[in-house]
Amino acid sequence: MKVGFFSCKPYDRAVFESRSSQYGFDLVFIESSLNTETVALAKPFDAICIFVNDDINSKVLDKLHEFGIIHIALRCTGFNNVDLVKAEQLGISVSRVPSYSAESVAEHALALILGLNRKLLKANNRMLHNNVELDGLLGFNLRGKTIGIIGTGKIGRVFINILSGFGCKILCHDPSPCDSIKSMGHDYVDLPELIKRSDIISLHCPLTMQTEHMIGHTEITNMKDNVMIINTSRGSLINTQAAISGLKSRKIGYLGIDMYEMESELSDDNMNCERISDTTYRRLATFSNVLITYHLGFFTHESLQQIADTTLVNLQYCFVGKVCPDTFLP
Repeated sequence: MKVGFFSCKPYDRAVFESRSSQYGFDLVFIESSLNTETVALAKPFDAICIFVNDDINSKVLDKLHEFGIIHIALRCTGFNNVDLVKAEQLGISVSRVPSYSAESVAEHALALILGLNRKLLKANNRMLHNNVELDGLLGFNLRGKTIGIIGTGKIGRVFINILSGFGCKILCHDPSPCDSIKSMGHDYVDLPELIKRSDIISLHCPLTMQTEHMIGHTEITNMKDNVMIINTSRGSLINTQAAISGLKSRKIGYLGIDMYEMESELSDDNMNCERISDTTYRRLATFSNVLITYHLGFFTHESLQQIADTTLVNLQYCFVGKVCPDTFLP
């Protein structure tokens, strides 16, 4: 069976090639994202594998169906970029990787907190210029601070376990509270209360119609002064214009994000270039108290191996006519 891997980077190719020999698939790696303009590239394949910035809308799905493609394998957790209703109507099955190294994302969230708090990038830049001045680098202790965790799935729970060692007060919000978290003595509260009481707010939830822009102008206004916001989930959980307003007014003291709301507009740009067309992104990047990484949270050896193994097993299920209830989407 022939599988086309879109939005493929060298590390994708390396890990999938190293683990695919036992499956017997013919894997073809394509650097381009899959969308209405590039969908013709999918014609030779029996199935395709995509990532977060591929746009599988109804028009793309019509073409995939026309080409005889039977399966879409997401090598990520989120699936808001696929029209699942249309896919089901066309008989195209869809799978994903529901979890991969929750530790990697949770540890990255902590790295963003510590990097922002202790101003590590600013300190390093000073040292590169032989500047040992400490003024402007003052941080705070995490011990005793209230940290609000929005979303207590696998990543959120790992993050809570990490934070527990710092002596933080933890507040949680999730439509499905976790008994093990409650047994640890951590309280679940509604979102407005979490927003009002937290010194640091960290997002660990999926992007849905209900969660899109869950952090907007109103929510930021109701936060503590100098609040820190961390997002290692999906970019559109935060209204970027609201975040910029909060940074300008200094309501937001620190912002750490591992993805950007309009990141699909940047995905085909060379992020090493000086010129990025999106002026909103460029404005956000001017703040010295903003730390932006680009989907770095998942990027560990262990995570890539788990993604490859789960994706290849999903493709194997598909090609033998079976469905894995844990990884296939309705």
